[in-house]
Amino acid sequence: MPSPKNSDAEAAAEKTRLSRQVVLAAALELVDAEGLDALTMRRLGQQLNRDPMSLYRYAANRAALLDGVSELVFDELSIHPKDPDWQAQLRYIAHDLRLLALRHPNVVPLLVTRPLSTPLGLRPLGTLRPLEQILSLLIDAGFAPADALHMYRAYYGFLYGHILNELQEFIVDPDENEALLRLGLHRLPPKDFPQLRALGPVLADYDGAAELDQGIDILLSGLAAHLSRVPESTREPAQG
Repeated sequence: MPSPKNSDAEAAAEKTRLSRQVVLAAALELVDAEGLDALTMRRLGQQLNRDPMSLYRYAANRAALLDGVSELVFDELSIHPKDPDWQAQLRYIAHDLRLLALRHPNVVPLLVTRPLSTPLGLRPLGTLRPLEQILSLLIDAGFAPADALHMYRAYYGFLYGHILNELQEFIVDPDENEALLRLGLHRLPPKDFPQLRALGPVLADYDGAAELDQGIDILLSGLAAHLSRVPESTREPAQG
């Protein structure tokens, strides 16, 4: 029977077995807990109880770490590009992305803004897969490839806008029943912000999932209407 000392040594050895997946998972855990600014090689080394220099084997620099974290989060997004019900699939993806953002709110700015500084072909492959899969979904549904790209942009533009808006829905005093006080709107000058103050009860009852559904309803109706105006003879053939 191994002694407790040996067991401790074996446990320590087990902890030191690093892989890219282990390093990125620890990086994501660090960002979730402390924010993006906390993610440095030195801090990650402390998190993993390893010399920071040993981590460069798995990520060349902090930028590579950020890209890896983005890919890891996008891996949690479930997309089925061969689903024949493209509207149901887009609705499902929207809600899945919202929940993913609520699980990792500190990562959302990274997902939204980091791609803007990187040419499309140089972005991590894992961050491009949702684009490829949704394009396939829309093209298989009958949209022309160029139309599918425009619709992807509109779809993700709406989703990211909704997510950023929901993450900013702060409640000042959750125990306060009066909407104006709960949201801190009583501090706004009544003459300058009459509409915002009047909407206090609606703002206080904000339901992110329901709000998302309302927006998706409008978006999907527009996409379906666009597809219905395309003559059958010019639609992209469905892929078998």
